[in-house]
Amino acid sequence: MSRTRAAGRPSSAVRSRVRHAAPRRKARPWVRLSDEALLGMRFCDLQLSIARSPLARHVRRLYADLERRGLSLRPHVWLAEEWFSPDGVPGIAVPFYLAHPRLERLERRVMREAEGGNSRLLMRILRHEAGHALDNAYRLRRRRRWREVFGPASLPYPARYRARAGSRRYVHHLGEWYAQAHPTEDFAETFAVWLTPQSGWRKSYADWPALHKLKAVDELVASVRARRPPVRNRTRIEPLDHNTRTLAQHYRRKLAHNRLIRRGLADELLQRAFSAERGRKGALRAATLLRTDARRLAGTVARSLRIERYSVEQVLRMLIERSERLRLYVRGNRRDARSYSRWMLERLTGLYAQGETPHLPL
Repeated sequence: MSRTRAAGRPSSAVRSRVRHAAPRRKARPWVRLSDEALLGMRFCDLQLSIARSPLARHVRRLYADLERRGLSLRPHVWLAEEWFSPDGVPGIAVPFYLAHPRLERLERRVMREAEGGNSRLLMRILRHEAGHALDNAYRLRRRRRWREVFGPASLPYPARYRARAGSRRYVHHLGEWYAQAHPTEDFAETFAVWLTPQSGWRKSYADWPALHKLKAVDELVASVRARRPPVRNRTRIEPLDHNTRTLAQHYRRKLAHNRLIRRGLADELLQRAFSAERGRKGALRAATLLRTDARRLAGTVARSLRIERYSVEQVLRMLIERSERLRLYVRGNRRDARSYSRWMLERLTGLYAQGETPHLPL
């Protein structure tokens, strides 16, 4: 039975908590800046820290996951411009915008998304990066068992990869069949599935060839569980507090990189539909077909995607220029070529629209 205290008179325990309560942190001066002014800030002047950010509790959750699995490894985590875990470093770099809601809003406005911007995806990425950190800490990729199951880590890292969507030889974790990108990503994705609490991987992957990879991770972890990691450096690569680049410079470079990726995809799609070989005398050039159908294509795609026609026309112009540069010809009948051209234009315009920058002084 509880006893009622006199109204208006806090207990000694309450008074003690009040006396020792942490002082309220002052809002950072840049929080109320406009987007244009914030873009002019240097990273090092933001004075961000993980301990004072929403990231702290997610890092603690990751450590709890590792402890639950009997691992002593606690990857050090630092703020940088993007997600990565460097080779030879048992730690994780986390993008700056996850350290403050104001920066996350800016990221979403400029890039139209914030990778790791919700708790579920953030933990998925942290567990994936923890796989890289474990690999680095114990040099697992040097082991014969690792190489037999996942392949040689020395393979060149591809600029892009062609995934087999129906393959059951790889686990599904981050999406986009990321495990198929490279042996090190295959290991990190498999480890992340293995590490996730209540993932039920033995049951979920019971009929998949990928199950042997999960069992291999289980074996590899068991072999290092009682061992101190041989690689224990606390190196921070490209830490934010040493970064003198402005946010505008960062986004300018990031948007330019994304444009290159999209142009690479455009070339790949064009080469699927059209041929660099003339095939027959009088074969129609791909650029000619696209120019002839430009008005109809632009109008149809603009209505389908419900965006302004101008944006579609810019992507179509790029496709025509790339077709000329690659010297492509129509193969097969024109009806199929027109149908594919519309699909290709819709897909690329949609991608460009997602990455389009607002009118900011980048």
